[in-house]
Amino acid sequence: MRIKKLSAGDIIEAACTRCRAILNHTIVAMVEDRVVRVECNTCHGVHNYRGKTEKKTPAATTSAQKKQTVSRQQKKETAASERDEWQALCSTVNVDQATPYDMNGKFRANELLNHPTFGLGIVKNIIPPNKMEVLFEHGKKLLRCQ
Repeated sequence: MRIKKLSAGDIIEAACTRCRAILNHTIVAMVEDRVVRVECNTCHGVHNYRGKTEKKTPAATTSAQKKQTVSRQQKKETAASERDEWQALCSTVNVDQATPYDMNGKFRANELLNHPTFGLGIVKNIIPPNKMEVLFEHGKKLLRCQ
């Protein structure tokens, strides 16, 4: 049995973009031995050739591919520990010595600062080149500095 070579004008099954089904199409254009454009025999829409689409089976996900998520319980524990740390640090600092926050200011770790929106905060970490992590009463914030 010999397989017939496809050519323009032949009928072929293809996925119709308009009908959203696999239907008979007429080949309109080919490049070498490859079908590139077809016309749907049902709706007469002309579009690029799309062969029969196979149902995709979801690949088995590995633990490395899964997104790391933090449970609500862990978030509450983190917030509670930050609040406890804030309370402990506030009892040992003098509020009058707080430096007003300035984006272009230079700060050091464990320095007390006064932010116009977040209030009193303690610099926990300096992150080069121009950021710092500050612990406020309501949690940690990442702020700009020099």
